[in-house]
Amino acid sequence: MTTPRGPAVLLALGIVVLLDVLRVFLPSLITLFGRAGETPPELMGLYAAAWFVLPFLALFLRPRHALAGGAVALVLARVLLQAGVGQLYVASAGVTAGLVFLYGCAHALPRQAVPVGIMGGLSLSVFTHMLLDGVDVVWRDGVAAWLAAAALCLAFLTLVITAPAPPADADRTPAATWFLFGPVLLLVGVAATAWPKASEGPVPWWQALLGPGLLAISLVVGTSRAIAPARASFADVITGALTVLWSVMMVMPMSANGVLGNPAPAGLLIMFTGALLAGTIRPGHPAARRPGLWLLCGALVFLVGVFAYYASYDLDLGFPNGAIIVVMATLVAGTNVTTTIIRRPAQEQERRRLPWRTLVGAAVLAPLLVVVSSPPIPDVRESPSDTLRLITYNIRMGFGLDGRLSLAEIASWAAAQRPDVVLLSEVDRGWLLNGGHDDLATIARGLGMRYYFAPAADNVWGDALLTNLPVRQVHSHALGRHDYPTGAQAQAIVLEAGGREVGIVNTHLQAPEGQAPEVAAIAADLAAGASAGAAGGHAPAPKQLVRPVILTGDLNLRPGDPPMRVLEAAGLTDPLIALGDPPTSPAGAPVERIDHVLISKGLAAISAQAPRLPYSDHLPVLTTLRLTSVDQEG
Repeated sequence: MTTPRGPAVLLALGIVVLLDVLRVFLPSLITLFGRAGETPPELMGLYAAAWFVLPFLALFLRPRHALAGGAVALVLARVLLQAGVGQLYVASAGVTAGLVFLYGCAHALPRQAVPVGIMGGLSLSVFTHMLLDGVDVVWRDGVAAWLAAAALCLAFLTLVITAPAPPADADRTPAATWFLFGPVLLLVGVAATAWPKASEGPVPWWQALLGPGLLAISLVVGTSRAIAPARASFADVITGALTVLWSVMMVMPMSANGVLGNPAPAGLLIMFTGALLAGTIRPGHPAARRPGLWLLCGALVFLVGVFAYYASYDLDLGFPNGAIIVVMATLVAGTNVTTTIIRRPAQEQERRRLPWRTLVGAAVLAPLLVVVSSPPIPDVRESPSDTLRLITYNIRMGFGLDGRLSLAEIASWAAAQRPDVVLLSEVDRGWLLNGGHDDLATIARGLGMRYYFAPAADNVWGDALLTNLPVRQVHSHALGRHDYPTGAQAQAIVLEAGGREVGIVNTHLQAPEGQAPEVAAIAADLAAGASAGAAGGHAPAPKQLVRPVILTGDLNLRPGDPPMRVLEAAGLTDPLIALGDPPTSPAGAPVERIDHVLISKGLAAISAQAPRLPYSDHLPVLTTLRLTSVDQEG
């Protein structure tokens, strides 16, 4: 049984364009419509749902008109996004247009083309995303980006125009296949980007190859299983069970320090998902009367899943968000198995060999991904100077005031300041909600620096230190949640500058009244000579300063707030008050300083400023410190 190539490619390219738009739509909900927490989450959810409900109007259109009209509108949205026009509303309309296009496909494409088109589109999109190191073409400027976007859109529209009208007796795709598009999109979207990355990097090339390589091959296998699904119903049951098992493993708390991180469960989950999706199209499975309706319902499931998964970082849902992934995997497996066993297909689909040429191509492509994403490891450089130039910056996942991804701009500006140490808050390393970017790796490459990641909410969200100075110790301390579901951390660091030890505490406080005493204890213990891992262990107050300490980050405190007294009692002072007290928030019209650089004895601030940059909703704090007389021997 052959797969119609034209319809499959048409569907795949349409999904690629839709995912380009979706990776703009989702972060725009947070940064533009949500205004980083200023908009009530209920209103934000209603706004997002409206654009997933509007496509139901396509039920009143002829499928061919829905396919063509949705494709044209989707391409128009994609071009406008490349031009940076009306990002929030254009992306919103683009998502609606893409779903209308898929509604038309559900009625017009033959059943053999659909699983191949869905998995092929998801695979191609993830491949491209990985090759571009997470910074999609839509976020890039220049002729090359425009040519790439134009080529994709032109190829897609050409297939739409030249696609033949489906015959009246065409073998339609079962409803389950189209319904599962939404859950499969969520599973692949999370699995392909959200597995834990190395906490220290850049990593050696051989280590960097493992994650992208496995995911690349898994995507190809997932697509090939959509071409040649297993024949036996028993195989479907086993594949469904393995899908649920690997989804559980993917969301289990795992250390990001390992060689593999967590790409193995992610890759296998993608592979099994492709097999299950393919199982829904066997001959004998009755075609759906309204497959487009089921497609739109599956898209709503995707939206609910995304909001439930990421809402747990702001709201106490009463269950871990990893349960959402397990539920989605169970839904995919259960739908496939139910369809296979209960309906008992009258005939079985023939076996086909795996496309070895394609697999070899994926194996060749994997090293290319490493070349892009694994820069040379910078050398550690001793600094004989007694000055320390420091940047602290809440980057808001790298999205600027205009909602555009600004990682390259952040790295370019920071590199021009020639800092010794860069400390970042709100670092995202793979959330689907934010587009699946590894902020830290991109900025570190632009700076030519080593990095040390400190997970806070999960293994791909937190704070980070970047420096090429000798780092002797680094440890992330979990801070008490104090009734706030996301939690926070304090990254304790001991590095060398000017031949002397300096302690740094890098944090982003979520509940100042509860977490300020915790970071104060960590800073005090570091100053007394405690190791980075032992600091904060409620040791007796130090009688003598051993090393100078810096406490920095988005503290969500004003200089006069009561919790600042707690920090001052730990021996910390605020030198920025005497240096102009530059406000840092909000970035567009700053009126208050909630981002701080607090110092202990043994350090003096030479200069401090908060440059007016549009790359986040906070301004960075650029400070030059000088080491003064401190007895390093204690």
